[in-house]
Amino acid sequence: MPYPNYPDALIARILRSVKTIAMVGASPNEVRPSYFALKYLTDKGFKIIPVNPGHVGKEILGQKVYASVNDLPPPIDMVDIFRNSEAAGPITDDVIANKQRLGVKVLWMQLGVINDAAAKRAEAAGLTVIMNRCPKIEYGRLSGEIGWYGVNRRVIDNRKPYAFNKGGSLARG
Repeated sequence: MPYPNYPDALIARILRSVKTIAMVGASPNEVRPSYFALKYLTDKGFKIIPVNPGHVGKEILGQKVYASVNDLPPPIDMVDIFRNSEAAGPITDDVIANKQRLGVKVLWMQLGVINDAAAKRAEAAGLTVIMNRCPKIEYGRLSGEIGWYGVNRRVIDNRKPYAFNKGGSLARG
């Protein structure tokens, strides 16, 4: 599966600018990757709105669960698709249809989720698109939290390429 190459500066700009993220495919199950990502990003100060039709009206980490993008209240800065590549198409169409109402600027597809046709539609609608990446992993990588293990640049060292300041801004370290 291809791994689109996105500049660190783009990822950092996105993570600095978004405050509210709708996570489509969020799970209340503590062992699911979506729950772990949701908890991590919440702990970093992002407001995560869970979207999962199987858990509508319930709460995940204190946030009400919605059935679909169509039901979300504004504002939503970014939609994170934690579903498979095929499901990303219809979800993308819902995001495009609700872009103005919600204020969505970024469509993010999780690790393993690549849908080129959906990405092209989203970009044509004016959205920034990231595919096959995890915002939790990218935040940790760019903030240096996982840099101790050498995964920032595939070189073992402890140099931090970026750092998040207390105000949430990302600065070159």
